[in-house]
Amino acid sequence: MPALKDLVAIIMGGGRGTRLYPLTGVRAKPAIPIAGKYRLIDIPISNCINSGIFRMSVLTQFNSASLNRHISRTYRFDSFGTGYVEILAAEQTALNNDWYQGTADALRKQLVQIQSASPSDVLILAGDHLYRMDYSKMIEHHWAKNADITVGVIPVGGEEVDRFGVLKCRDDGRIVSFAEKPKDAASQAAMVSYPERGLCYLGSMGIYVFKTETLVDILTGKPDFDDFGKDVIPYAVNNLPVYSYEFSGYWRDIGTIRSFYETNLELTHQNAPFNFYDPEGPIYTHARFLPGSIVEDSSLQDVLLAEGCLIRSSSISHSVVGLRSQIRRGSIITDSIIMGADSYDPPNCRLPPGIGENCYIQGAIVDKNVCIGAGTIIKPFPRHEDQDHGSWVVRDGIVVIPKGTTLPPGTMIEPGAAARQMSF
Repeated sequence: MPALKDLVAIIMGGGRGTRLYPLTGVRAKPAIPIAGKYRLIDIPISNCINSGIFRMSVLTQFNSASLNRHISRTYRFDSFGTGYVEILAAEQTALNNDWYQGTADALRKQLVQIQSASPSDVLILAGDHLYRMDYSKMIEHHWAKNADITVGVIPVGGEEVDRFGVLKCRDDGRIVSFAEKPKDAASQAAMVSYPERGLCYLGSMGIYVFKTETLVDILTGKPDFDDFGKDVIPYAVNNLPVYSYEFSGYWRDIGTIRSFYETNLELTHQNAPFNFYDPEGPIYTHARFLPGSIVEDSSLQDVLLAEGCLIRSSSISHSVVGLRSQIRRGSIITDSIIMGADSYDPPNCRLPPGIGENCYIQGAIVDKNVCIGAGTIIKPFPRHEDQDHGSWVVRDGIVVIPKGTTLPPGTMIEPGAAARQMSF
């Protein structure tokens, strides 16, 4: 039987990430900060390390500079082991002269590099999910079933079934049918796996284990298959032994601004559904050696506070405050994500860095290296509303201030009126 050392993990860096714009305006999806100090890519890499998988490749294409920098600074294995985390970027070769056309096409274009590692199996992961999983259990299940492909699945309810690739299994776990994001009632009814319970469907997590020869045969023999969910898995279910592996833990797809916002704020609760502090499965990230945060004469309630921050005479509730955040006197922040800064003196900032005095910020995402002038007011918009104003956007009612933006003193962003600058 193969061993974990014989396996390689491929982490998909994602496409343009338009549903997460403007957070993806200058960075790849897996490079988006989460929980104040981490990046999304830290999740699958940490899960691999904790599962005993040390050969990893990250496939990137769009805005990958910050992702590449983070990985190269963070994940360095010792010279006497065989572990690595490498970047496989889209490139022109004698055989390929265009961009990745989808998840399956991305692996097809990197087959030479994948095969050079001589893996027995290939673990395929997404780079934009939050969860903690021991992949070794899924892989052992894959080997025990002698499956060509194993698909990680979670139970889902009817209200969200149209967001997933949904599958149906026999009693032994073999998948007999697969539907990609079924919309109509008849298609959904045909995919019910557990009619006796509320979470009656099985949704694909976007986690796959392939026998290497099976992966190579499909990608080379079916050159028109560009995507795993739309092309590869439906074909394989009808022609190969494909099995499911059910996961019962916490899992979130960080695919939209709304899901990113709500997932982050879930982490501020006393009994947060995801615990970054699990000693058996720590989440790793870049070690920055920052000092402890200073909080002066302030009120903080349900706040996830990263290191290196300075907060003076302010009130913060139900919010995430990221690395090196500076929040000045008289400011009120609630239901918001303040990502902080890459340095204490961000480039091109014409104001004191961070949040100025007497600001009110509610229901917002403030990206890194943002400078907000004194007296600024930001309030949430009605849900499902989208707007674009250059220095700020609204996505699903959430105000997002893009990375590196400067808002002048007295700026007002609120429903029913365009942003305006008050005399201050």
